[in-house]
Amino acid sequence: MGCSLKKETIDQTIAFHGHRCPGLMIGIRASELALKRLGNVVEKDIVAVVETDMCGVDAIQFLTGCTFGKGNLIHKDYGKMAFTFYDRSQSNGFRILFRPEASGDLGSELRDSMKKIEEGAMGQEEAKRMEDLRERLQARYMNLDLKEMFVVTEVTSPAPKPARILQSLRCDACGEMAMESRTRRFRGKTLCLPCFEKVEQKV
Repeated sequence: MGCSLKKETIDQTIAFHGHRCPGLMIGIRASELALKRLGNVVEKDIVAVVETDMCGVDAIQFLTGCTFGKGNLIHKDYGKMAFTFYDRSQSNGFRILFRPEASGDLGSELRDSMKKIEEGAMGQEEAKRMEDLRERLQARYMNLDLKEMFVVTEVTSPAPKPARILQSLRCDACGEMAMESRTRRFRGKTLCLPCFEKVEQKV
């Protein structure tokens, strides 16, 4: 069965992101699956942990209400198309992992086209073909059954703790204030992370 979200909601999500693309559609469908399991997110203390910084994360922000500013959207830079959701009132969560086979032959051909762009070897006809592939892949994602798109596994670890407001310390090198938990001590000085990285060279 295809996407059950209203067209108006999908259009609003696209407007929030700024354009249509296959990655955003993956995020829309992942959010749809999460909403089916979580129910009314407005009445719950939801946390989303995303393992990518791709376009689909915008869909998760818009559709679930999880944001970096509220501290309930957490980015782990693993480069995986995976999203874990928790309801803090419960003792567990679930992880949604995109199935690569959901892209089918369209995905393989689109990846080949993108390589040609990177190499500067794409002509006008090939560019048109790539845009057609992008449109068709988006349609495919929006029409697939959720079970065909994602693997869902239960997560038994507790939800991440709520965000805390910590003391800010002045960096002894640049003079700027930085959250205490994001500072380092080096040779008797308090340094923000950028200044620490400048002086603490591993190589």
